[in-house]
Amino acid sequence: MAFRSTAHSALAALRGELTGEVFAPWDRGYDAARAVFDARDDRRPAVIARCADAADVVRAVRFGRELDLRIAVRGGGHGAADTAAADGALMVDLSRMRRVTVDPVAGAARVEGGATTGDLDRAALPHGLATTGARSRTTGVAGSVLGGGTGWLDRLFGPAVDNLLGVELVTAGAERVRASADEHPELFWALHGGGGNFGVATALTLRLHELPRFSLALLRYPPGYGAQVVRAFREVFRSAPDELGGAVLYLAGPPAPAGGPRCAAVLTHAGGADGLRDLAGPLRALPHEAGPAGELPYTAAQRLLDTPPGLRHHRSARCLTGLPQEAVDAFRAGGEGLPTASGSRYLLFPQGGAVAAGPRGYPVAWRDAPWTAHPCAFWADPADDERACGWVREACAALAPWSTGAVCLNLIGDEGPERVRAGLGAGNMLRLEKVKRRYDPDNVFRCNHNIRPV
Repeated sequence: MAFRSTAHSALAALRGELTGEVFAPWDRGYDAARAVFDARDDRRPAVIARCADAADVVRAVRFGRELDLRIAVRGGGHGAADTAAADGALMVDLSRMRRVTVDPVAGAARVEGGATTGDLDRAALPHGLATTGARSRTTGVAGSVLGGGTGWLDRLFGPAVDNLLGVELVTAGAERVRASADEHPELFWALHGGGGNFGVATALTLRLHELPRFSLALLRYPPGYGAQVVRAFREVFRSAPDELGGAVLYLAGPPAPAGGPRCAAVLTHAGGADGLRDLAGPLRALPHEAGPAGELPYTAAQRLLDTPPGLRHHRSARCLTGLPQEAVDAFRAGGEGLPTASGSRYLLFPQGGAVAAGPRGYPVAWRDAPWTAHPCAFWADPADDERACGWVREACAALAPWSTGAVCLNLIGDEGPERVRAGLGAGNMLRLEKVKRRYDPDNVFRCNHNIRPV
């Protein structure tokens, strides 16, 4: 944005009005404020408004509209699509808005738009409550929920979005609205998967569930056992109760011949360790090293796949119709080709249970898939960009014959409009586009998996 005199005046007014902080490119702290989870993202917003409350968000959106700026929203700053910052845009930064208020009697939590999964889990834990959250503590709650939301508990409690009771939103017209089953119901429907297309979510109300006990087991296997592990894992989930979750994953190790990628299995159980041990029988029968195991707080389990900020990353996903032997072999080959000496990993996790049994009307097109494969590349050296991104592309391409066509948009980057349609469901798009026209006719909020107004 070229700062004309009118823009300077508007910026000065925003600085005076905002309870939070405002950063322009010449300000001390601007570079730190524009940093997000992916170190590849070197975008330079025209202005960053670090909001302290919903009133600040209204002021920021009004400023952006006055200067005809695109608006990018930073919640947790963790998204796979790297949409929290955009060159020349206004970044509405919610990182100061992280309060979580739990009502144990109602079994609900009000979660501000900048809160992370870790913030939510820690607030709910003392009450013996939890809800489906992302598989990493640092993931933003709002982005995860509004994009669908998968996690260790989704087979029991449904995807995160199935637990959405209400959203407090600032629209493109700088209006504050609350969407729920009774208020703005069409907007509420669209927020079940439509992400940040319709405004800035300043707070969400989520249903909580009782989770008095939780246990986890991590089993690591020798090289060459990947196919056997996947088959045993598949056998476990052929008749597993909904309380059981987990993933088969390949983890990067040191370069060959010293090691290389290793296959592991994670099992999570909404219950005690004895029950988990019984359910894990086929996996325990294979040669393995036992990692962390036993009953533990759910918050501790959420640390398992944490990745430190400051790395470069690229991710994608395939929802699968099933796991025939050919698909097992394709997953194994992708895992064994994992870029080494990095934080990369390749997950294969089950759905079913409450994911498949959830509400049919929402734009969550991927809920019928029994399995999802999720290659995640994390690396430090820019020289490895093409190798790491190429591995993600190749891993997904190898599983294309078993793809349902749908995808959870939380798990992918910018892969084009057809993938957005696949995530939301082609049959839902016209309805979503009409909601977009009602609440954001100028497509101000287009730094996302975009839905165009019609």
